[in-house]
Formats: sequence, structure tokens, C-alpha cells
Amino acid sequence: MLTDPLPPDAAYAALQAHDARFDGRLYVGVTSTGIYCRPVCRVRLPRRENCRFFSTAAQAEAERFRPCMKCRPELAPRALPWTTMDASRTLAAQAAAWLDACDDAEASVEGLAAHLGITSRHLRRIFLAEHGVSPLQYLQTRRLLLAKALLTDSALPVQDVAYAAGFASLRRFNAAFLEHYRLQPTALRRAGRDGSGHAPTSRLRLGYREPYDVAGVLAFLAPRAVAGVERVEQGAITRSLALTHAGQRHAGWLRVGFLRPGEAAVELSPTLWPAVGSLLPLLRRWLDLDADPDAIAAALGGASVPGQRLPGCLDRFELTVRAVLGQQVTVAAARTLAGRFVERFGEPLADAPDGCQRLFPTPERIAAATRDDIASLGIIGRRADSLIALAQAWPTLAFARREGSPEAAAAELTQIPGIGPWTAGYMLMRGWSWPDAFPPGDVVLRKALSGDGPLVSPKAYLAAAERYRPFRSYAVLHLWRHA
Repeated sequence: MLTDPLPPDAAYAALQAHDARFDGRLYVGVTSTGIYCRPVCRVRLPRRENCRFFSTAAQAEAERFRPCMKCRPELAPRALPWTTMDASRTLAAQAAAWLDACDDAEASVEGLAAHLGITSRHLRRIFLAEHGVSPLQYLQTRRLLLAKALLTDSALPVQDVAYAAGFASLRRFNAAFLEHYRLQPTALRRAGRDGSGHAPTSRLRLGYREPYDVAGVLAFLAPRAVAGVERVEQGAITRSLALTHAGQRHAGWLRVGFLRPGEAAVELSPTLWPAVGSLLPLLRRWLDLDADPDAIAAALGGASVPGQRLPGCLDRFELTVRAVLGQQVTVAAARTLAGRFVERFGEPLADAPDGCQRLFPTPERIAAATRDDIASLGIIGRRADSLIALAQAWPTLAFARREGSPEAAAAELTQIPGIGPWTAGYMLMRGWSWPDAFPPGDVVLRKALSGDGPLVSPKAYLAAAERYRPFRSYAVLHLWRHA
């Protein structure tokens, strides 16, 4: 984002201090070397007159700077995707999110503009104003940095790296890599291997801003882990997953661990590596790796845990089903119902770790189910009807495609029988990683906000939540956790 960029002298001071608060929001291009770095880079400090400062990696690469091999800009956390902004900035943020998840090698500005419902000229103007580069420059940088990460951290063949990163052909990939980084992909791979020439163990590395409340995230996910799909143990999360990338379905398993400060390590089954371009933004939202812990702490004041995060989801349909199953029952009861649901309707997954040997059911499978099929699992009939209606409406829902505003998506969700404002708010809080949701009428939250006095009124309840904007979702998790 280009909002309130640091003055050059302040940016240089952040570089001198290796200030991690600016990681992912500040990059320095060194004119004497032609290389750009993160502010946390530990190489020798460049002279002030040789430094140029940028808000994004895409801006640095547009000015012909190459990424540093030491600090690896592709590992940096990204700018917070949701803030309080006007309509143009919201569209620019939605455009960037679309490009982050883009798996079409022939993607065009016109296609993105049509998706947003605006003209390509307007899209170019607002995108340049917000991100400092054109949409295609942004997309090219994203693909090249992903390819650089895969060349360094995986054993994927170079051709597979090209396709996983979103390039239409190996020839195009080689040409773009050589033009931008003045280095052949194979040369980078050789440089990244140890002295024996052995390929690295394939593991995706994802950076985040510290602090990060790892224990809190695991404590939130563990009691909600659905048997057959996921498990949380020994400081790691393992689960099955199916997703679509470049028109093809990929199913497999992944494991996330927090082995070193500032970085999550992700192991993938061989079947998921070709879809890593689509998986990467999902992983970052699921684990809330791009959050700004200082800004959250400032908004919440005393009502926060250092490094608190908002766990999202990898599959929005799965999240919505689990939200419906969890209505008016305990977390443990909802988990039991979800486990039965997976056992009945989920597809088996071969060669998966114990406890993750089924995939969560697809919308198509549930849309074809009957009320009796679902009710036989101990799920009341009204909820069975709601799940079927949700699955049948799924292809057209703005929530499923992450289109439009959270308020409009919530209004559309509440048109489905059995989904009220509380459930819709929870779906958006975790399904869209919306930081400013506050489920209406939550009894636990009303008690927490009432203190030792009588329950606050609905109007006073919403008014009391205003002090936590624009991070009310984090306040929700904190108040639930300490109720």
C-alpha cells in the first residue's frame, strides 16, 4: 500500500535499526548493487545516498532492482489486506487479492476489470495510485518471487516451478527470470544447494511479523479439529485439503509448524506442490500471517494478547458448514457432528497421515444429499435443510467468490434458511479474514462487555464494541477466550 509512506530519513532509520515492524511494508533498493532488501536484512548497511525506498517489492522490481539472496523478500509478510478505506482503495485491495490468487497464465487487466465490474482504464488508475505499479507488474513480481522461493526451498523440477508459479511455458519463465533477475533459474537453484549438491528438503517458508501467539492459535484450532480431516499436536497442524488450480483439482495433505521465530514452515504432499500458487494466499489468510500485531494491540488496548491472530480457513465451504453445525451447541458437540459429516460424505484420501485420511465434503456432494441423509447423523432437520440450501446456492454466492463488501455478503448469506446475522458474521470473520466483524447478539460477548452489571442492551452492546475498530474480530476472539 502507498498509504502514508515513511519519509526517506525515517525509512533509513528503520533500516539502521533492522526494525521488524516495517517488514513487508518497506523495501530498500541499493543503487550501487542493483539489489533490494527487507529492512531486517543483516548485510552491511548501505550508504544513505545509495538508498531508494519502496512500499512494495513490485515497486522495487519495476525500477529494475533484483531481490536480495540473503534476506529473501519473497518471505516477507504482506501488507494488511483490510483497513478502513474508501471505495477506490477497496477496489484496489480486491484487485490485489484477485491477482494474489490468480492461477490463469493468460490473465489480463480486462479480465480483472470485468470481474470487479469496472473499466480497465479505471482499474489501472486506482491500482497505480494504491500500489505504485500496474496490475500486470504486480502479478509478474508475485509470480517471480514465488518461483524464486520454489527454486530455493523445494526440489520441484524447474519446469514444474514455472507452471506452479503461473507461467504459461518454460520459455516464458526463463525469459522473465533472466530479464528481471539477470540470472538463469538453474543457476539460482545450484546456488541454493549445499556443498554436496543435494536438493533441499521441500518445505514452504512463510514469514510473519512478530510477535505471533502460536500457543493461542493452536489452542483455538485444536478443540475444533475435525476427525478425519485435521489434527493439532506437538506444536503442528496437519490436515487434508482439496483445491482447484489452473482448472485442475489437487487433493493432498499439509503440515504447518512454527520452528523458528518470524517464520512458519509448511510441508506439502507431492500432489499439492503443483497448486502452491493458489495455496499460498490461502495459507497466509488461514494463519493470519500478514496481521500487524502492533496496530491490533493499539486498537484493543489492554484487551489483547501479544501477537494475537485471527485464524481463518482454507476452505470457505467447510467453514460455513461447520458454522451451521455449531449453532446453539458446544464446540465439542459441533466437532462430533462435523466428524460424522466427514465420515459419511467425505472422500477418502490415500497416502495421508493418520487422522487426515478424508477430504471435507464438497458443495456438489451436499447439494445432492437428502434431508434424511444428513439428519441420520444426529443433525436436526432444520439444519440439514440449511446445509442443503447452502450447498445448492454456493456457486452463486458472493461470499464463496469473495466478491463485494462484507456487509453485502452477510446480507446475501442471511437469505439462506437457517443462517442468521450471528452465523453470517462469524462466517465473514473467519471465511474472509475480516478483522472488523462483531457478531450481533452474542451472549458471551454481552456478558463480557457488561462487566459486573446487568446485561447491556443490544444498542449499548454495539456501541461498546466501537472502541475496538477496525479490529473488532480480534476483540471477539480475546473476549471469548477469557470469558
